[in-house]
Amino acid sequence: MWDVVLDALKDSAIVFGVVLLLHVLLSFFEGKIARVLEKSRRFAPAFGALFGLVPECGTSVVGADLYLKGHLTTGTLVAIFLACSDEALPILFSNFGSNWYLSFVLLGLKIALGAAVGFLVDLLLRKKNAAVEEHLEHCEGEEETHVGCCGHDIEGETGSPLKEHLVHPLIHSLKIFAYVFIVNLAFGTLLFFLGEEAVFAFLSDNKALSSLAAILIGMIPNCASSVFLAEVFRSGALPFGALLAGLLVNAGLGMFVLFRAKGKRKEALFILLILVLTALAAGYGFLYVF
Repeated sequence: MWDVVLDALKDSAIVFGVVLLLHVLLSFFEGKIARVLEKSRRFAPAFGALFGLVPECGTSVVGADLYLKGHLTTGTLVAIFLACSDEALPILFSNFGSNWYLSFVLLGLKIALGAAVGFLVDLLLRKKNAAVEEHLEHCEGEEETHVGCCGHDIEGETGSPLKEHLVHPLIHSLKIFAYVFIVNLAFGTLLFFLGEEAVFAFLSDNKALSSLAAILIGMIPNCASSVFLAEVFRSGALPFGALLAGLLVNAGLGMFVLFRAKGKRKEALFILLILVLTALAAGYGFLYVF
């Protein structure tokens, strides 16, 4: 049993190192990315999909914040949410097993699907987009701050570069370390007591339901859901199609921000429906490919 604990600590420590490095780097230019996203109106869904790939759970929060301020079209926010994977990407890219290349396949699919669905949504909601354009022209040049997942201003904290570039990334990375360790320990314990063959056989026999189950997990507004999906996929128990489905709908805390906003429930439900339908189509479309 101690081997299970030690293996969980080892895997979690590797993920912690990757996540911390990425968050320290992102702390220097996350605010600038948000500014670019606001100004890239013509190709906003494509830029939104690229922005959504930033491996940080605050990405969806920044997108939701900009949308609620009237600075993003619905299609752009959908692109961000579809491309967003919270903390899954650092975990997947710390995998050096035989299927390491699938991380890049996942990356490409999320960019393509996010941009394509985003452009389609904007095409169908042209009248609403006109209101966004008008609002942006009216507030052109105004200085606004953008809020990250921990509620801090991602443009920087005057007089506290240490807090901005080290403390926030460290705290966030420690939270992810805790999530990863708990998932690894729980799954390792399950395999220890039930037997690896029995667990994997159960998951293989229920492959047809795996995408639906992954979507339900991905809808949980917490970094832990993306961590769980990535870790179970790394163990070989989750098919690639199910992983794709779960991460497409995994908008993290961004969706929670939308539902919490007054008078935005219908819009939030509409956006969630788009995410779920896209995830179902893509998940089952790729379930038996890899």
